[in-house]
Amino acid sequence: MTNAPVIAAVDGSEHSLKALDWARAAAIRHGTGLLIAHVLPDHAQLYAGRRSALHSASEPDEYTDLVSDRIRALLAEGGAELPRDVRYESLEGSVPEALRVIGAEALMLVMGSRGRGGFATLLLGSNSRAVATTAPCPVVVIPHEERSAGADAEASAGRVVLGLHAAETPDDVLAFAFAEAAARGTAVQVVSAYVIPPSPTMVIDSPFAVIPPEGLADDGDAVPAEREMLRSQTERLAPFRTRYPDVPVEQAAVPGDAAGRLVTASRSAALVVVGRHHPRRSAMSLSIGSVANAVLQHAQGPVAVVPTLSDDA
Repeated sequence: MTNAPVIAAVDGSEHSLKALDWARAAAIRHGTGLLIAHVLPDHAQLYAGRRSALHSASEPDEYTDLVSDRIRALLAEGGAELPRDVRYESLEGSVPEALRVIGAEALMLVMGSRGRGGFATLLLGSNSRAVATTAPCPVVVIPHEERSAGADAEASAGRVVLGLHAAETPDDVLAFAFAEAAARGTAVQVVSAYVIPPSPTMVIDSPFAVIPPEGLADDGDAVPAEREMLRSQTERLAPFRTRYPDVPVEQAAVPGDAAGRLVTASRSAALVVVGRHHPRRSAMSLSIGSVANAVLQHAQGPVAVVPTLSDDA
């Protein structure tokens, strides 16, 4: 259990309300509070400081009244269970900067893939991308309806899929994936890609060839690159298996494009977790690595982009 809240970034759009519902459930799973934040538009009468409390008696303008009314309606819909603490905050400034500042206190920040002003053809809005690449906390991006139409209807019961580069992915990314799987009571499927094509004798009947560590035999028909990738995975995963003994782990080493495999996995995964590369660049760098960017652009389910959180990383 943690005191850090789950933050839901809302702007009144259907995309953000879908993200709010996901954030509500996440806060309950992790036994923490829910902080609902929206950034006042330029035309709003900005006011000094922050104000909390979801049911505030005086809101600054009609826009905020509309947003807060829709939030109350969604949270009350069907008698939905609420987290232990629900707070509401209005922020000022640019969306990425305001959410970057407030994200410093968050367990995770959840937002939709498009906002109120997004073009229908856009897969990922500019604010969603900017927040995912600059926030100091994990950012979960929830796809809009058009993108999630092909997703598995039972995705909420699916695995947490972790995109792992054994030599480069920070421990913070693995820790987030395992903690989320533990909270959900589900498995972590670890996916790594290698560039050497598989042996002609190897038949792959699914997007992933999932092999448990004990099944790694040194026979001549095995693909050396695949075998080595699985061994590297096993080494990296060992501390997390110890820390989370009740979380089942499935290891998958796949040939080809890592991003493509993770996008495929997003159709049935509860969550796809990827790392945000370039941790030593400035806080406002918009570079997150090609795999994370591609998954954000095309995934059909929720994606968590996790920065390097530890001071000594």
